[in-house]
Amino acid sequence: MNSTLTQSKSAAAKPVRRTLLLYFWNTRLLYLLLLPGLIHMVLFKYLPLFGIVIAFQDYSPFKGVFDSPWVGFKHFINFFKDPYSLVLIKNTILLAFYNLLFGFPVPIIFALFLNEVRVKLVKRFVQSFSFFPYFISSAVTVGIAYTFLSPQSGLVNMLLQHLGLEPIFFMADAGWFRSIYVSLSVWHSFGYGAIIYLAAITGIDPHLYEAAEMDGANRWQKMWYVTLPSISNIIVVMFIINIGHILSVDLDKILLMYNPSVYETADVIQSYVYRVGFASKGFTDYSKGAAIGIFQSIVALLMVYGANQAAKKYSDTRLF
Repeated sequence: MNSTLTQSKSAAAKPVRRTLLLYFWNTRLLYLLLLPGLIHMVLFKYLPLFGIVIAFQDYSPFKGVFDSPWVGFKHFINFFKDPYSLVLIKNTILLAFYNLLFGFPVPIIFALFLNEVRVKLVKRFVQSFSFFPYFISSAVTVGIAYTFLSPQSGLVNMLLQHLGLEPIFFMADAGWFRSIYVSLSVWHSFGYGAIIYLAAITGIDPHLYEAAEMDGANRWQKMWYVTLPSISNIIVVMFIINIGHILSVDLDKILLMYNPSVYETADVIQSYVYRVGFASKGFTDYSKGAAIGIFQSIVALLMVYGANQAAKKYSDTRLF
């Protein structure tokens, strides 16, 4: 009887295998298109994960991973004992928090108002014009900021002098660094973020607006009671994703903007890791840099998990 059951199972498995093989053959071109992305992910995302072992070693490039001495959590402990680590964490969290506070709602508000524009030509022009800064590199963006904020010939300081005020060297003032960084980040990315919400708005059932009009709702009320609730799921998802970057900042922009006079507010975890791992003076400390990077990733993972659990508890939207 057992042999009969085995034969029946193998006979039933053959059609399944044929179906799978037929499916992969019919969709082979799609999988070929997917292959370069998978190769890139494996080579540059997953394989480098094996390098985190150096965070638990006194790694030496001359000895390699296998011969470098194992030191356990030494570099993590040294980082937390360093009083400067609190400054780094504070600067990183504040920059990311201000970026989230001002940068997250701007694309939503912009998309809501742009959706109300009835002239299609104007709507397309404004959308394209707002999306344009996303293609500008961080180097050019910071260069524009230096030009506008120059203490000698900058437009902002010329206006201040016209009003009888003293010029300000904004880029060398630690108190202005966060405001400039957040402003550049919002200007650089709000047009790209608005595309996501505009795409979500186009999927709203038009009958909802018709029903709201029949109830006497004006354009503001339709925006508040129809459009915004209809894209709330997308807003929650984007918020969870942004929470994952709470300890991440635009390192390129910071490296281009900061100097020793603004370290007080500009020095963040990533810039410190860069200096530790690629020090211009003395010996580099790859192990300490890797340890700090792991700490940052773990905190970001915990925050994403917490935000996802909160979204699951208070709404029907979650990532996993």
